[in-house]
Amino acid sequence: MSAARYDFAGRVAVVTGAAGGIGRAICDAFAASGARTVNWDRVSGETASPRAPRHVAVDVTRPETVEAALAATLEAFGRIDFLVNNAGFAGSTVPLDAYSPAEWQRIVEVNLLGTYHVCRHVVPVMRETGAGRIVNVASLAGKEGTPNASAYSAAKAGVIALTKSLGKELAQAGVLVNAIAPAAVDTPLLAQMSPAHVQTMIDKSPMGRLGTVEEVAGLALWLCSDSCSFSTGATFDLSGGRATY
Repeated sequence: MSAARYDFAGRVAVVTGAAGGIGRAICDAFAASGARTVNWDRVSGETASPRAPRHVAVDVTRPETVEAALAATLEAFGRIDFLVNNAGFAGSTVPLDAYSPAEWQRIVEVNLLGTYHVCRHVVPVMRETGAGRIVNVASLAGKEGTPNASAYSAAKAGVIALTKSLGKELAQAGVLVNAIAPAAVDTPLLAQMSPAHVQTMIDKSPMGRLGTVEEVAGLALWLCSDSCSFSTGATFDLSGGRATY
């Protein structure tokens, strides 16, 4: 088998939450295909690699930091071709009535409102250019609802609905907007969940394993490539066969 190859030379990819995990894998894949990459995150992550993305400090729950990051990115690169909204926070895995209101709200703020804040600032740039790709990292939890993860499930369901709405809004603007709905992926984010919760997710997969960050990155790059030309407002499952609709 051979993996797809892309030529993104001259393109600029912004990935939120790219200090590690899925976001960093997506940045690495873009860089390997010739794109210049920018990590919008609160922390820079590992920077020793020659392909390390440029870090611009961003807290996606604070729109003023997104606005500043956009200005800094445009000053440095002059354009944004691809935006991947990956920043996420899983929070606790407990029954709904056991969540503190503050944590429930924080999960929604990072996953859903963070995606909104970033899109609100980047979309006008892409609309003016008449081209662009936006990929929102949702979750199978947003489609199926995961027990003891009500806030995360609700937030990611919101990301899926936002993707559908924004995809329709921009359908004739040259900007495609799609989402990826992974099942459990082997990242540090799983450390926020109980081992029993993670094992339950694995057991639900017909393939009987976690997904990899490279597999998520591969789908993200296809969605940003010219090979994806007639899909917008769609959600692409990445679940090892677990997704049922």
